[in-house]
Amino acid sequence: MLGILLAGLFPASVARAETPVIVAFGDSITAGLGVQEQEAWPYVAQKMLADKGSKVTIVNAGVSGDTTAGGKARLAWSLDGADLKPGFAVVALGGNDALRALTPENSFQNLDAIITALKKRGMPVLLAGMLAPPNLGEDFGQKFQAVYTRLADKHQILLYPFLLEGVAGIANLNQHDGIHPTAEGQRIIAQKILPYLEALLAGKRAPE
Repeated sequence: MLGILLAGLFPASVARAETPVIVAFGDSITAGLGVQEQEAWPYVAQKMLADKGSKVTIVNAGVSGDTTAGGKARLAWSLDGADLKPGFAVVALGGNDALRALTPENSFQNLDAIITALKKRGMPVLLAGMLAPPNLGEDFGQKFQAVYTRLADKHQILLYPFLLEGVAGIANLNQHDGIHPTAEGQRIIAQKILPYLEALLAGKRAPE
């Protein structure tokens, strides 16, 4: 569900006044398809940050099945309709583009438009990359992976190269479809992206 606040730790009024707000803009991986709401990586990452003493609210704007085109189409009303106005963004789209074998250049253009719109709102961006399925061939895979590095270079933004790092291809960390992480897989995603979220909040181009 769009604009759902994954922030049980802080009342909305307090979050507006005192805590940074990050919107996690993604697809079913971010939405937490097949796991409980509190097991999706944005919620888990928020709890991990809180445990480290960082008061941060993460809004889960993941939509199952979303492509980069879908993300582009819903960006404005997703942000404008949110209860909290985010100051930072994680963009984690593209996996469904690859699964549908959509052209990497089309994905680039859509993500470019999303990042440009976020920057116009003054929102620092962390771009989370994906990899194409190997059955699409090496050439497609290289072009698809390059989409994210090209965008990071063009916009001078943080890049987390692969959202499913440490999870993809590991049977016990994925559900029966082999695509969507289990609760433990989601926890690993949160753990691995955490330094990048900290860098995003600190205005850095890379984690320490």
